[in-house]
Amino acid sequence: QVQLVESGGGLVQAGESLRLSCVASEGILNHYAVDWYRQAPGKQRELVAGVNSAGGTNYPDSTKGRFTISRDVAKNTVYLQMNSLKPEDTAVYYCGAPGLRAWGQGTEVTVSS
Repeated sequence: QVQLVESGGGLVQAGESLRLSCVASEGILNHYAVDWYRQAPGKQRELVAGVNSAGGTNYPDSTKGRFTISRDVAKNTVYLQMNSLKPEDTAVYYCGAPGLRAWGQGTEVTVSS
């Protein structure tokens, strides 16, 4: 059974940074892309960063330059470093492996102004 477990969410002030972690089942990172998504209240889930099985990364314009995704294959972990956080970044953040249709339970990020 595939597992993805997020951690690192919390309450921060605007302009501060936060790093999220996603621990995946062993072996997933070598074969599947793992992405970070977020869902704000009343909004659809959106992609915020992705890393493929070769380590290549991609970002939407909304997070490019502020968010950085990275991974440690030996630790089966994908990170999301979020800098210069804004109130509009407030959401539940999920990691997911779309190729496996697997999702974590989410971790909540709240950015106060």
